[in-house]
Amino acid sequence: MYGPCVTRSAFTRVHTLRHHVSVPTGSRLYTRGRCAPAGGGAQHDATTLELLEKPHASPIRDHVTETRVPSATDLFNKVPAVTLVFWIIKILATTVGETAADVLSTTFHLGLVITSYVMGAALIVALILQIRAKRYVPTLYWIAVVFISVVGTLISDNLVENLGVSLMTTTVIFSAALIGVFVWWYASERTLSVHTIDTRRRELFYWAAILFTFSLGTSGGDLLSERLGLGYTVALGLFALGIAVVFALYRFHVINGVLAFWSAYILTRPLGASAGDLLTQPATEGGLGLGRLAVSTVILVIVVALVVYLSAEERKHPPSPVAT
Repeated sequence: MYGPCVTRSAFTRVHTLRHHVSVPTGSRLYTRGRCAPAGGGAQHDATTLELLEKPHASPIRDHVTETRVPSATDLFNKVPAVTLVFWIIKILATTVGETAADVLSTTFHLGLVITSYVMGAALIVALILQIRAKRYVPTLYWIAVVFISVVGTLISDNLVENLGVSLMTTTVIFSAALIGVFVWWYASERTLSVHTIDTRRRELFYWAAILFTFSLGTSGGDLLSERLGLGYTVALGLFALGIAVVFALYRFHVINGVLAFWSAYILTRPLGASAGDLLTQPATEGGLGLGRLAVSTVILVIVVALVVYLSAEERKHPPSPVAT
């Protein structure tokens, strides 16, 4: 039978992917040229590798079903599925990011600058571990999110409190920076989807966008809740309403999933920050006065419990490589 064929390098590539791809006995591997049985046979020049089912698997001998063989460069998606648990942990991580920064800088008297250095160093380590991982690991991912939420908050706070930049200005700056990341990301990858964070470059774009969403959410949230005098409770309700509107627009197909995700991601930052301030600020300032350390500890325990749950689920249902 004449048809496509595979090269020796193509066979090598398939054998290295045995743990990803099941190649049935008697299957034929095809490219351009003659065909060769899987695992041996004559080789000719080829450029495209495809796996075809056994010819006798179909009642029509000339009809075969093509299945793409992942290349050696295909990776696992490095971020979690967007589920209800994802959003719960995201909001909690955002809240603890707000309260933990206050604990370090105020309760432990480290100050804003030293806290920024400590958290910046912790974030760098967390991102290195996350990016070096070959697949999504819940513990690594959510540690990185917690640290990046703190650092994003501290960047905004340093600009406003130490350098005297207005909240309106920082909101504009972070909005422009986030738009710039998205434009560069899309120009490079032709997508902003979080379902295919399967290359190093896409992951770097992803984390850059995450950082600026936290900084933007901090500046924008503080602008509304503090400078406009809305108060923590009203601000919390306002941001929750904003997320509900985004969800409704998505469900009724007014906006697509990418725009809905990033809009909600930005809004969850001031939502979580408003919740943190409401819980920790004294009653004289409109809060409940529960204490920063106590609130941070309780939220961290909940986050850890949810991440442990996700890790258990990940072991039960290991991911498959993402085909790009």
